[in-house]
Amino acid sequence: MGKNSTLSILTGRANPQLARKITDCLGVKLVDTTVKAFPDAETFVKINENVRGRDVFIIQPTCPPANENLMELLIMIDAAKRASAARITAVIPFYGYARQDRKDQPRVSITAKLVANLLTSAGANRVLTIDLHAQQIQGFFDIPVDHLYSAPVISRHLVQQKVNNLVVVSPDVGGLKMAYAYSNLLGAELAIVAKRRVSPTETEALNVIGDVEGKNILIVDDITETAGTLTSAAAFLKKRGALEIHAAVSHAVLNELAIGRLKKSPIKQLVTTDSVPQSQTKKFNVKVLTISNLLAEAIKRIHDNQSVTSLFEVNGKTLSH
Repeated sequence: MGKNSTLSILTGRANPQLARKITDCLGVKLVDTTVKAFPDAETFVKINENVRGRDVFIIQPTCPPANENLMELLIMIDAAKRASAARITAVIPFYGYARQDRKDQPRVSITAKLVANLLTSAGANRVLTIDLHAQQIQGFFDIPVDHLYSAPVISRHLVQQKVNNLVVVSPDVGGLKMAYAYSNLLGAELAIVAKRRVSPTETEALNVIGDVEGKNILIVDDITETAGTLTSAAAFLKKRGALEIHAAVSHAVLNELAIGRLKKSPIKQLVTTDSVPQSQTKKFNVKVLTISNLLAEAIKRIHDNQSVTSLFEVNGKTLSH
């Protein structure tokens, strides 16, 4: 795109605060858009400015209410396509349905793939997202996907805290690569908690691989909703002799159950990003870091047809998880 097309940024109602921060970083204004619901709850979208021939970026995480925000994003993409936008990029800081990425039971949907199909069919030409629950979701798309990591943003904050004797812990085997990336960035040791899922909202920690006794702990994960995995791991690590326990999560989709569990847990602080709105943060010690600079830089580079590879580098180290 670059010089031949004007950069235009739209936002839905899922996280307009983040969208405004991104446009402030880029020095542009949000495109005036009307997004509202009819009395029967149908979503109505109208783009109130000319976007013909423009490079359009639509910012909309598909966080709760996931179905409403996803449908809103699809309608916005369709509206931009029918308004003759030159290119449409769906900027999805939090990709909902990402945990339904495989057929692990009989007769279930691989919904992460279905959402990828819906976005493409609606008219998205590319996707920009952060910390997908599973890397293979990139392969569900037949359009380019720029997959960024929040670790550079979160690790910079953690480095400033100067925590000694630190061990980075993955609360399950699936998060090992992310934990390894953080341990490299922070120069810390690595440990893993083996868990068993009791129900969709409860997990049980069974064992820990690594030395945590007399150590300060950082539990890292990509998403927490009910905080079952985090708090179960924290309680187990405390019993194993851990000292101070903190947690860092890319997407904190916190509900009342999560806040209640965090309050009762040994976790002193939860560090997260503003990929989703953080309405519950006053009820627990949550440090919210903005990813607006990261996304703004990625949008600028995509618009100018430049590489985004350097966005994965922290202190000369290339991040991959």
